[in-house]
Amino acid sequence: MKKLFALVMAAAMMVTLLAACGNTTSNTGNSGNTTNNSTANNSGDTSTGDTGDGSLNLVEDGKLIMATNAQFPPYEMVADGDGYEGTGFEGIDVELAYAIAQKLGLELQIDDMEFDSALLAVQNNAADVVLAGLSYREDRDEVLDFTEKYATGVQVVIVKSGSDVTMDNLGDGKLIGTQRGTTGYQYASDTPENGGYGEDAVTAYDNGATAIQALLNGQVDAVIIDQAPAEEYVAANEGLEILPGNWVEEDYCIAVDEGNTALLDAVQNALSELQVDGTVDAIIAKYIKAD
Repeated sequence: MKKLFALVMAAAMMVTLLAACGNTTSNTGNSGNTTNNSTANNSGDTSTGDTGDGSLNLVEDGKLIMATNAQFPPYEMVADGDGYEGTGFEGIDVELAYAIAQKLGLELQIDDMEFDSALLAVQNNAADVVLAGLSYREDRDEVLDFTEKYATGVQVVIVKSGSDVTMDNLGDGKLIGTQRGTTGYQYASDTPENGGYGEDAVTAYDNGATAIQALLNGQVDAVIIDQAPAEEYVAANEGLEILPGNWVEEDYCIAVDEGNTALLDAVQNALSELQVDGTVDAIIAKYIKAD
């Protein structure tokens, strides 16, 4: 049933994104917002289109403020040291945001918070963009505007080694952990009629690491999360494995506040240039090695 659900969801997202993003597409938190701020100065004028001269609708002139949840490796992680270009963070989204900020002639500031809070930050004029392994969803499109995709995310299922949990029996009384606010939670907690397992079968955690700890502690039978962070978590925690097959596939996009057209266009133009010149592929390849 989950394979059929994944195909249906992928097809639906492709149709919607063709209309809303110009193409087709989980980790998260409540509103208890404790942020860690870091800035990185951009040297050299490689900007294109709108620059940090007040022509863009920004929270703070001269800055591109990125909201994220930095517990989603390899897309965003708190660095041990200075991080990428002194941001204090590292990962695909961090390097991509930095490259976009350079294109726009802006200073990048990264605010780390729970996933739900990151989505609210751009709506509340506390951040300019969200980069957080964020996938397109119709309800999100009502309050956010999305760029075209820059990466494809695959959600998988993590279990303890030797577990009797399979893709086919996830809905048979198993307790599933996810990250709060993600599409993984949205799909898994949906009704069985819609391909989910019901709200009672799913426990939401503030971030992926907490969900994984719950799995290790025996509080849940499986964790649904994106493949790239799943592989990181399995590598770092003995006794875990990823079930064969994809649970669902999505496209990752960048989001701005609904109606902030000038900023959306500027970010999209910069993103497109970085895709054409191979920068995006190079950043992804740095963190996700081909099989």
